[in-house]
Amino acid sequence: MNSRRAWLVFGFAVLAYLVAVVQRSSLGVAGIDATERFAVDATTLSALAVTQLVVYAGLQIPVGVALDRVGPRRLLITGALLMVAGQLAVAFAPSISLAIVGRVLVGAGDAMTFISVLRVLSAWFSGRALPLVSQWTGTVGQAGQLLSAVPFSLVLHRLGWTPAFGMLAGLSVLSLAGILIGVADRAPGTPPLPPPGPWRQSLGQLGESLARPGTRLGLWAHYVTMASGTMLALLWGFPFLSVALGYGPQLASTLLGLLVIAAMVTGPVLGLLTARFPWRRSNMVLGIVGAGAVAWTAVILWPGQPPLWLIVVLLVAVAAGGPGSLIGFDFARTFNPARSLGSANGVVNVGGFVASFVLMLLVGAVLDLVAGGSSDPERLYTLEGFRLAFLVQYPVIGFGVVMLLIARRRTRHRLRHEEGIEVAPLWVALARAWRRWRG
Repeated sequence: MNSRRAWLVFGFAVLAYLVAVVQRSSLGVAGIDATERFAVDATTLSALAVTQLVVYAGLQIPVGVALDRVGPRRLLITGALLMVAGQLAVAFAPSISLAIVGRVLVGAGDAMTFISVLRVLSAWFSGRALPLVSQWTGTVGQAGQLLSAVPFSLVLHRLGWTPAFGMLAGLSVLSLAGILIGVADRAPGTPPLPPPGPWRQSLGQLGESLARPGTRLGLWAHYVTMASGTMLALLWGFPFLSVALGYGPQLASTLLGLLVIAAMVTGPVLGLLTARFPWRRSNMVLGIVGAGAVAWTAVILWPGQPPLWLIVVLLVAVAAGGPGSLIGFDFARTFNPARSLGSANGVVNVGGFVASFVLMLLVGAVLDLVAGGSSDPERLYTLEGFRLAFLVQYPVIGFGVVMLLIARRRTRHRLRHEEGIEVAPLWVALARAWRRWRG
């Protein structure tokens, strides 16, 4: 554990996740091109992105159960192959129907990647190193959005749709080679997990994971932190910045890159805080959500066009939700045994993607309502339309915050009665720390 070879495995596994994020977020800068190529309205365009996320979220629990049975390496290989096929289908799609089929394949391959990478890391790292490398995985993976926002955008707008998405298929071939060469299910010398029993037993482990309030706490932490940033990065950020705010494609791509850079900066910081203050992880989650809510409120209520500095503040605030969502998997690791960790991670990973595709659909529906169903980007992507559309975040994420607080109360209740661990409210802990410092 934590050996030199572990870091080599980490490199190849993170490469697989990086490429998966590139595939997932590629539509974020291609939304306007897709609108023109397939002559579709905002609701249909959002369906193209949401279909991928529905497949991703819908497969998380089955993939988690399969992960506990067959191991992460096989799932990573299968995922890479599916993403190659999916991006080739998108590249040569003559109609929106085939493009949706391609995104279904991309979503299925993507669904097998991240939780498999987390399972690989838990087999090769231990102690305080594990939450740190998990955050570093998310940080490096965020670079996939940066590759979509800048290099892929340049290729798309200079060479066209088919070469750009064909290039993405080639990236998945590279990822597949790395998995075959360098990824192993467990470190040498470590005992293998018990062989999987019948499927009924695996489903029983899934039920046990769902019954643990710590797993549900992880799910809702993932739900509330991830949705806003994903909604912007995967679909609506580019038309909002380039058309509604009038920044144009180049500045819009740069700002989406800032979204990624901010996440890469905050990720290691959150990793250190998570390792140092494990009993305050939910407070970190609520702090991230609160900062995003303040920034969104300022942008939506700003009279006239919001200034560029405020948009930058918004992007930095919501960017923290990407690495913040990884805290959900840390909850799953803490409150579940290794034999059912795949199932628990699958449950957690559903949360953020369900919230994300709900937001994408609702934003698209409101934009269509404001524009009267027009597919003209100038009429469809207006600042006032986006102001109204972005309001849907408040009830969607607010619901998740309520569920998070309920799950946290039940988790702390179980800790107190089963393990004798009392987690005091944050203000009490801060008061104690202040008295110790004063003393």
